Parts: sequence; C-alpha cells; structure tokens
Amino acid sequence: MSVVQVESTASLSNDLFYDILRRLDGATLASAACTCAAFCSISKEDRLWENVCSSMWPSTNREDVKSLISSIGGFKKFYADCFPLIVNKEVPEFQWNTYLEYPEEWTEAEYYGDADEVENMSPSDFVFIVDIRYKDKTICSKVLWGVPNVNGFNGWFYNCPFHIDFLTCTARDDDPGGEVTISVSDGLPPVTSMERERKDGKLWQELRDEIRLSWIVVNRKTKQAANLSSWSPLGGQRHWPTDRDFLIRFGSVLPAKDILPCQAVECMLIMKFRLIHTDGGAAQTTLKLKELSMQLGDMEGVHVNGRNSLLVLKEALSCRRSKNYSEVLESCHLYSKVQSELKEEKMRNESRLDNLCVLGGISAFVTICCYFL
Repeated sequence: MSVVQVESTASLSNDLFYDILRRLDGATLASAACTCAAFCSISKEDRLWENVCSSMWPSTNREDVKSLISSIGGFKKFYADCFPLIVNKEVPEFQWNTYLEYPEEWTEAEYYGDADEVENMSPSDFVFIVDIRYKDKTICSKVLWGVPNVNGFNGWFYNCPFHIDFLTCTARDDDPGGEVTISVSDGLPPVTSMERERKDGKLWQELRDEIRLSWIVVNRKTKQAANLSSWSPLGGQRHWPTDRDFLIRFGSVLPAKDILPCQAVECMLIMKFRLIHTDGGAAQTTLKLKELSMQLGDMEGVHVNGRNSLLVLKEALSCRRSKNYSEVLESCHLYSKVQSELKEEKMRNESRLDNLCVLGGISAFVTICCYFL
C-alpha cells in the first residue's frame, strides 16, 4: 500500500475535515479548533456539537430538547455551559458567632428572599435534563419540564422544603421508559448471596466506581444552563435503610450570597438502588433504581424552601465552573469541613447548656433542702 504525502491542509477538502472532526469528543474538538483556520471554521458548525452532546447526554436526542437547546443559543453554547462542573470556593469560614444569628435575627423579607425577584421567575422556566451512565453505557435518560407540584394549596411550594423526586414526576408525563435496572449483562459483578456482598463489598465498590450522573438545569427565560451534578459520586451508604439498598450521593456547592445567611448551600442529588435479584436464584444479579431526587440544604442541614431554591438555581446558572475535577472535589470538601465544624460547635454548646441545666437543678435542690433543714 502506498502512502500519499499531503503537502498542506489546503489540499484536503472541507468534507474530509468535517468527517474527521465529527468523530471527536467535545474536549478534543475544542482543542482541534485551535490548530488551524480550517478546523476553527468547521468546528463552529452546530451539527458537530450536536453529535458531541448526543453522545455525552443522550437525552438531548429528543426533538423537544433539541428545540430547547436551539432556543438558548445552540449546542456549542450548551456544551460549553454544561460540560464544566460548578465550582464554588467562596464558602465562608466557620465563625460560630455569625451562625448564632441564623435565622432569628433575619427579618422575614431577608430570610425568604426578594419577593419582587421571585415574582419575575416561574417554576415552569426551569427544565431538568438527567442522564445516568454505568460503565459508559446509558441506563437512564429523562427530562422534566418545570418544577413539579407548584400549584398546591395557598402556594405551599414557596414556603415548604424544595424537593424533586424525578422518577415519580416523570412517571406522570409522556417521558418514555419504564423501570431502570442494571444487570450482569451491563457489566455488574454477580452476587451469589447478600452474606457474600456484606463481606467483600464488591458490588458496592463497582457501583460507586462506575456510576455517573449528569443533572442539567436550563432556564428558558434567561437562556442559561448548568450541570448541578458532580458527575462522579461524592459519597454513599451501603445497606441503607435495608440490607439490599445502596444509596449514592452526588451534588455541588451553590452560591447563596444575599439569599441565605450561610451564603452557600449544598445541592444534594440522591440515587438509590435496590438489589432485586442475586445469582443464587434463577435470575442474574440485578439492581433497580428506586430513587432519583434533588434537594437543597443549608449549612445546618435544613432544607431550603421553594422560594429561595428558585433564587439559588438562578444564581447557580452564572456560577464559576471548571473542567478540573479536583477543583470540584475541593469545593465540596471545603463545604463539608465548614459544615462539620459548625455541627461540632453546636453540639458543644448544647452540651454546655445541658451541664448548666443539671448544675442549676442540683443547686436548686440543695437550696431547698437547706431551707427546710
């Protein structure tokens, strides 16, 4: 076979360039666009970025999602907004005196946010696009149009804890798909018995290492998008609350400056699987997705209400992002550290208060005894 030497890229057609670039992932395509004028020109075509997005987030293959992405600026902008993960290093350092003021010394207007700003937002402005992968194989793709259950009695959504149960919500619309499962055929290690799994934890370790979650939020009004997930798990619990349940936690730290006293909140994305079959029976080892939920919690672990959650989500769409995953982890670990320090100081203060109460009771008892004697 003879090899023809190419004198310059000018001798190659744009169709060949396009065929080369359409096979690249997003990061490589962005790098290739910086190498020459021809690659830079062709890489601006939105069709290339549509292929990249559909490969990374299969939920973007839906026609309604394609229309949504086109309306907010196209697939190239969508990828640039959603591929980097949210990084918030502006977590306030632990100062107990500051947190003692929370929330008693805040007025109702301060604590519940700017009413005028909330009125300018609608829960229907937000779209949630979720994809779950296991070993680079998509096992779930769902889309939720608007925040659910916002038309309750007397607007209870705005004052009650913000919570989205994705599986329950999408089951009520026309979103395709039924049960979400992972089995041995997907690469799941076989489990012969729960006793064996409790001993070696091979299934749990494999699940934590290989599961990935993307949770994208889009604001149709502001034409902004961001990925709220940490992509890889931040933690989890084995056998909770039952022996066959596995809970995995994803999330990010979102800015809440001028929204809440703590100035930063945690976006908690919870995924729970249940082992429904083991290889000890007739069926192969199978995990079933039982929960996929989102909620926001402040520094003290209190769930943020619906009103403030909308403000936080709006702020998150303009938050700093990074392709460096270590920065994302550092941001989450910093928040966890400050949160742990706050809890420890709170427990110490409660312990001191308990001791004072006990001493006060003993002193009162001794005083009464002395009086009668």
